[in-house]
Amino acid sequence: MLSFPDANHPALARIPTWVQEKLSPKAVDYIKRVHYWVETECIPAEPIVKAQLAKLGRWKTPPLIHELRAKAKKEGLFNLFLPKSFGSLSPGLTNLEYSCCAEIMGRCYWAAQTMNCHAPETGNIELLAKYCNEEQKKKWLMPLLNGETSSAYSMTEPDRASSDATQIACRITRDPNDPNTLVINGRKLYGNAMWNDDLSVYILMACSDPDNPNPWKRHSTVIVPKNTPGFSMVRNLTIMGYDHAPEGHGEYLYQNARIPASNIILGEGRAFEIAQGRLGPGRIHHCMRLIGQTERAYELALLRATDPQKKPRGRLIGDFDSNIERIASMRLQLDSLRLVVLNAAYTMDVHGNKAGRYAIAQSKILVPATAAKIIDECMQMYGGQGLTQHTPLPEMWTYARFVRIADGPDAAHRHQVGRDQLKTAGPIRERHGEYQKRYRELCGKWEVDHETMVGGAL
Repeated sequence: MLSFPDANHPALARIPTWVQEKLSPKAVDYIKRVHYWVETECIPAEPIVKAQLAKLGRWKTPPLIHELRAKAKKEGLFNLFLPKSFGSLSPGLTNLEYSCCAEIMGRCYWAAQTMNCHAPETGNIELLAKYCNEEQKKKWLMPLLNGETSSAYSMTEPDRASSDATQIACRITRDPNDPNTLVINGRKLYGNAMWNDDLSVYILMACSDPDNPNPWKRHSTVIVPKNTPGFSMVRNLTIMGYDHAPEGHGEYLYQNARIPASNIILGEGRAFEIAQGRLGPGRIHHCMRLIGQTERAYELALLRATDPQKKPRGRLIGDFDSNIERIASMRLQLDSLRLVVLNAAYTMDVHGNKAGRYAIAQSKILVPATAAKIIDECMQMYGGQGLTQHTPLPEMWTYARFVRIADGPDAAHRHQVGRDQLKTAGPIRERHGEYQKRYRELCGKWEVDHETMVGGAL
C-alpha cells in the first residue's frame, strides 16, 4: 500500500486503493515524474505549439515538441509503454502501472508524443518487435524506438465495410517478371499524413491471396516506405472539421506501388494474426488517455461552476441544483470508467491479452461514448463559449468521438461481446434446471403445490 503522502499526491489521488496496492515503488516514481512533466512542460505550452503550427506550416512538427522529445529521452521518460519482453529497453511497467501513466499523458493531446508513447507508434513498435525478423527490426524498428522517425498504420478502406476487415480489397501481387517484388494497388483511409516530414513508413494490411478458402488467411501485412513510387496521399481527412495537424489523417492511393518482397512481415497470409496481436494494449492506452483528457474537461467545468464573474441571477453557476447534480453525475461516471479500464489492464497482466478480450472490449465500448457525453456536459456549462476555441473542450469532444471509431466501431465490439455472452447460456440453463429440481423437492417436503418456475423464480 502507498504511504500516506504518496496516496494523496495529485498524480495518485484518483487511483483506486486496489490499484495503489499493486504499484511497485518504481512505478510510483514514474507516475509522479510523468505527472510533473505533463503539468509543467506540456499543458502550459499548448498555446506555443499552436502558434508554431500557424507560423511554420500545419504539417511541420513544432520545434517545441522536438525539444521536449529530446529532453524526455534524456530524463528517461521515453518509451514507457514497452513491455518487459523488450529487456533493458523496457522500463518494466505492467499494463496496470503504465495505464496510470497513460491517463496523465491524456491531459494534453500531444504529451504522449513527447515521450514516444503516442498512437500509432506504440502499437506499431510492438508489432514490429513481435513479428519482424532481425533485419527488419534493425531497419524499421530501431529508428522508431530512438524517436528518429515516425510511422503510420494503414488498414481502413473507403470502398469496404470497415467493421469487416476480411473485405479489405487493396491488392498485393507479385511481379510476374520479378517474384522478389510486390506490386500494390488500391485505396486507403486514415494513417498519419505523409505531408509531415518526420513520418517515414506505413504498415499496410492488404489482400494477397483472394482465392484462399479461409478468409482469415487472405491478407498480408507489409512495410511501405513513404517515398515508394506509386504511393501518394490524395488529401488530408478532417475529423469533425479538424485537420489534426501536424500528424493528421490521409486518404491514400496505391498505383502499381512496388516494394521488395522482403518487406512482408511474419509471412504471407498472416495479417489477422498480426492485427490481433497489435490491438489489445493499444485500446487500453487509448481509453486511459481519454479518461485523462476527460478529467481535465471536468476540471474546466468546476472552474466555470465557481467563476465569480459568471453569476446568472446573482448566483454562481455551481449553486444551481441542476449543475450540482451534473457535476456529481460526471464525477461518478469518470470514476466508473477508470475502474473498467484498470480492470482490463490488470486482467491482461494476470491472464494475458487474449483472456482479457471481454474486458478490453468493455473498455472500448464504454469509455469513448461516456467521455464524449461528459465533455458535452462540460461544454454545456460554458454556454456558447464552450463551443469556441476559448477552451479546448470542442477538440476534446472531437477526439472522444473519433476514438469511438478508432480500432473498430462500437457495434462490432458489442456484437463480439454479445456472441460471447450467448455462449454462456448453456451452463446457466443447467443451473436453472437445478433450481427447478430443488424447488420440487422442497414442495414435496413442505406439502406445497408447485407451479413451474420461470427464469429461476415463481
